[in-house]
Amino acid sequence: MTIDREDLLGLPIDVAPRLLGAELRTIVAGVETALRITEVEAYHGRGTGDVPDPGSHARMGPTARNATMWGEPGHLYVYLSHGIHSCINVVCGPEGTAGGVLLRAGEMVDGVDAAAHRRGIATPLSRIALRDLARGPGRLGQALGLRHALHDGIDFVSGEEQNGAIARLTWGEPVAGVSAGPRVGVAGTAGTMAFPWRFWITGDPTVSPFRWGRGAREAAEQG
Repeated sequence: MTIDREDLLGLPIDVAPRLLGAELRTIVAGVETALRITEVEAYHGRGTGDVPDPGSHARMGPTARNATMWGEPGHLYVYLSHGIHSCINVVCGPEGTAGGVLLRAGEMVDGVDAAAHRRGIATPLSRIALRDLARGPGRLGQALGLRHALHDGIDFVSGEEQNGAIARLTWGEPVAGVSAGPRVGVAGTAGTMAFPWRFWITGDPTVSPFRWGRGAREAAEQG
């Protein structure tokens, strides 16, 4: 069943765990790939929810970079990380508020060879290579073929083509268990249990390993 805009009107921390098990399918330059979402992180913009989120791209308000986060739900916010990796977020919350759910990891369910080719990995894939194909947000974006800035703002509800790409997000089967914890690699307090806004399918092998962000371990130890 297709995910509609109305399904995404809640706060990112409420929408994020519901996206676990959902399927994101892309067709880029005629090549189709799809994955089952296994790990996500919620991010709130300025004025979204009751607690300011110091880890969000939209914490200071609207900018040219984060404009998609402030738009209507049902689009993908695709941003560039470390000048290299295109990372994919599901935009949620009412238009005019900023919210995004980062897709941190997934299990490839269609187009495995095409995803491997995009990632520069030889086939056939070993068990470990298959597990790691979309394990981490940079790998996930590359496997699905979506790129900043060509595909930032692509509409997965309408399915309208944007720069040679189409995206669709559909609900999956309910997951057996959901775990929560601090976000991965996020600096300072925003990367501690003060913000347990990372959600993953409990025990799923494709979930990425946790690592502290700059100053986050120290912030956690202090309080």
